Amino acid sequence: MDNFAIIQALCRAAMTDPTPAVRKQIERLRDQLQAQGDKKSAAALTRILRAADRTDEMAPSRITQSRTQFAGEQLTAKTLPPVDRETSTSLADIIFPTQLSSEAPLFNRALTEGIEVLLREWENAEALIAVGAPPPSSCLFFGAPGTGKTRLALWIAHQLGLPVVLARLDSLVSSFLGTSARNISNLFSFANRYQCILLLDEFDAIAKLRDDPHEVGEIKRVVNALMQHLDVRHALGLTVGITNHPQLLDRAIWRRFDAQIEIPKPDYDVRRAIAEQYMPPIEAPASHIAMLAWLTDSCSGAEVEMLVRAYKKEIAINPNASREFLHMLRRFATLNTGRVTEARKTLLLGNEDHLLQTLRSDIQLKLEDLGLIAGHDKSTVSRRLKQSAKGAN
Repeated sequence: MDNFAIIQALCRAAMTDPTPAVRKQIERLRDQLQAQGDKKSAAALTRILRAADRTDEMAPSRITQSRTQFAGEQLTAKTLPPVDRETSTSLADIIFPTQLSSEAPLFNRALTEGIEVLLREWENAEALIAVGAPPPSSCLFFGAPGTGKTRLALWIAHQLGLPVVLARLDSLVSSFLGTSARNISNLFSFANRYQCILLLDEFDAIAKLRDDPHEVGEIKRVVNALMQHLDVRHALGLTVGITNHPQLLDRAIWRRFDAQIEIPKPDYDVRRAIAEQYMPPIEAPASHIAMLAWLTDSCSGAEVEMLVRAYKKEIAINPNASREFLHMLRRFATLNTGRVTEARKTLLLGNEDHLLQTLRSDIQLKLEDLGLIAGHDKSTVSRRLKQSAKGAN
């Protein structure tokens, strides 16, 4: 279809906030393209529709956040953040909802449903407070780096329409004796004054185990001060802590968080959805996306995104890249040994027929799909798989 790239971009923009009529017209266009034999364009529209469905699953049907849970003044662009008295450096960055992405992060179904429950509770805060069962006022997100913890916290802020006070831990922790605890006090006093989400990223930097023999008394005083301020803030506003190292947190810190949510590394289905989400405007074959998801076993979402970017760069500058897909992946695995499991790397760099047989078994790819991955036609793939099977017997 002429100018399909423009049509695809329009469809993607329309599906960010679709009406039933818009969705129906995109479905009609997809069906007509399919009937005309333009399977590639039809598949591109199908991916746009599926991506919108996943966002709808993640997002609450409506957000009518009760402001009674978040008392205080409204933050404005003219509001100055708190500063360190000795150095005058800012203790926090202020991020407003209009600066945040409305695109929901992608997680497995269990985690998605759990987040929906939290949003629903915040949405109905007044009713819950009336029966003496207020919604959580503090959450701790923990898990491996790159799994989407910070992205999730910022997306929640967007959904609730609340600005984020993002603590700058490099400024909070000072070399001056007693200053770190004072900075924490100033930060919480500021957050308690305004309607906001206080976001403590890399939380372990100020919430370390107090019985760690390697830590000095200053850190212990900081942790004690932190716990006191968390207790006070519990009734005033929403606090989110984020850590990649939950084992470093003081045990008493855990009790200060109503919700404690582990953000796992994505499974195959989520990795595939992440690859689809970040692939546009490149129209990659479904088999390539499936292969990218398979190769990134045990990777974080950020690492999947990085591989997708590498794929897009290759496609953009090399017209033969699609036919040299396996070669590109082998190069990636060689240059990113720490990001590809040894088992996947061995298969990728080993016998190609064995790799194709494994892919057919692991992710149920058809012969045509395997051909698009290996750069062969369907009959060649079929013959090689049969020969490989005979050799194995």
